[in-house]
Amino acid sequence: MEVTISTLFKRALETASKASNLPTIQDETQGLIQAAISDLVTLRSRVISLSLFSPNSSETLSDISTRDLVYLLVPFVLAEVENRARTTGPSDRVERIGRAQRYLKDFITCLESYGIVDEDERRLYARRTSSVANPAQRRELKIQQFRREKELREKIQAVRTQRDQPPSSDSSNDFDLIRALLPSAKLRSQQTSDSDSEDDEDVEDSLREATLLLLRLSYTQAQTNVESMEQELELLRSMPSPPSLPPPTADDRRKQKTKEDDMWKLDKPMLEGGPDGKGPLMDAQGKPLRPFTILPAGATDRTRLQAQVFQADHRLPTMSIDQYLEIEQQRGNIISGGGPASENKLTTSEQLQLDSEMDGTAFGEDRAEAKRQKDESWAQYTDMNPKGAGNTMNRG
Repeated sequence: MEVTISTLFKRALETASKASNLPTIQDETQGLIQAAISDLVTLRSRVISLSLFSPNSSETLSDISTRDLVYLLVPFVLAEVENRARTTGPSDRVERIGRAQRYLKDFITCLESYGIVDEDERRLYARRTSSVANPAQRRELKIQQFRREKELREKIQAVRTQRDQPPSSDSSNDFDLIRALLPSAKLRSQQTSDSDSEDDEDVEDSLREATLLLLRLSYTQAQTNVESMEQELELLRSMPSPPSLPPPTADDRRKQKTKEDDMWKLDKPMLEGGPDGKGPLMDAQGKPLRPFTILPAGATDRTRLQAQVFQADHRLPTMSIDQYLEIEQQRGNIISGGGPASENKLTTSEQLQLDSEMDGTAFGEDRAEAKRQKDESWAQYTDMNPKGAGNTMNRG
């Protein structure tokens, strides 16, 4: 049986929400991200095949049903999840960012075609903060964009309160807000029952208002993300490609062995016939016997020195952030764990008390004996060190 698009979208949002609360570098998180991307790609193809939206035709916003409006967010969610996928190198990261940018630009174009975003918001986000040279104007532009996003979030919270939905907690994210707009079993039963038509219209209007507000909020985030991706792409394209060194040959290995042998000798023997086998360069008095040019030893060194003539006067990045985090994780420099799971975990004393209560088992008897020895050791310690014995306050 084929899964409905609402069920497919809800499953992808649940997976993406779970992955957003985990470290991106972990394999478990990447598994969740790949599962969400697979569901979202399938969902996007089904939305296109069903022709739910036709922004290039004469279709207007009023022609779209309320329960279909939420599927306008599919490209936005797909871009957000795609941007969190782990990459193996700069070229892979550039490809990921390119796909995410295309999804976001399709989402922005669709909202503008249907007139969901008003002219004030279009003008506000038409200017890129990175293109403003004046620092004061750039700061003012960022403040205006932040205020607009905060205003939209407050309106969404107000509509959720009117719909008797719990307010979003600190741990919730935009994926949870989108998932709350999907039709649930309770909503479908309300729509198919013979209840008052005015109540149904109020629920429909409230749901449509919440969906449109969330679309406008996602529009502001999409514009900001597109600008950030453009800046990251510029850095990635300016990153130098990793040097491709030729594999060592037998002659190179022989030279390296000779160099290591000469390191442990007091007097290095003179090479007969000159360094190139064509005779000595100078005589005993230091007079040149034939013309010569001082160059690096090999062609690889010459190419390297030539490449260093024209380059930036600062150090360029040699790896991506994901590569650095992966190396740090292999070194054990990233602390994992903690959080509610670690807080709810039993302490060693609590676990020992729980294990000692397993009567009738050999394991329980061993734990009970270990608890008895621990309590006896503590009793002996308290007898030998009464309370306050170590704090004499210089009284002797």
